Amino acid sequence: MAPVEPERAERIGLRKRDQRGTPQAGAAQSASTSGPSAEAFTQARLDQLIADGKPVFVNFTAAWCITCLVNERVALRSPAVAEAFARQGVVYLKADWTNRSAEIASVLGSFGRSGVPLYVIYPARAGKPAAPEPRVLPQILSEGTIIDAIDKEIL
Repeated sequence: MAPVEPERAERIGLRKRDQRGTPQAGAAQSASTSGPSAEAFTQARLDQLIADGKPVFVNFTAAWCITCLVNERVALRSPAVAEAFARQGVVYLKADWTNRSAEIASVLGSFGRSGVPLYVIYPARAGKPAAPEPRVLPQILSEGTIIDAIDKEIL
């Protein structure tokens, strides 16, 4: 997905840029930041959480992805989503593909994807001998989409 022109991004409230087009510190984060706290993604961390039987939500994103930025602003930073994650014990991992890491590209490829956004829920094992299959969420998110998926996959 192509980067958004600075004027359009500023107009829709996603990020402000200086005259050279460089994002200003804190501009994108100044929107709502009351959503769930995210840990940085690594395959090792994901594997450990799955082995421990914990439910995991992975947000594969990039700073230049307009859809990702809108989803974060509209859905992922929601207090209701944070409450659902806390209620269900979901660990939130953020896979930042801004610089196109090989590790993240490999995981994207395992889902038949070559880019972002990608949102995946790994359900809790809850006493099952094998981890349940991960569930891919739509590319356009809402609070309800995330909360419903969490409640269905975790319970």
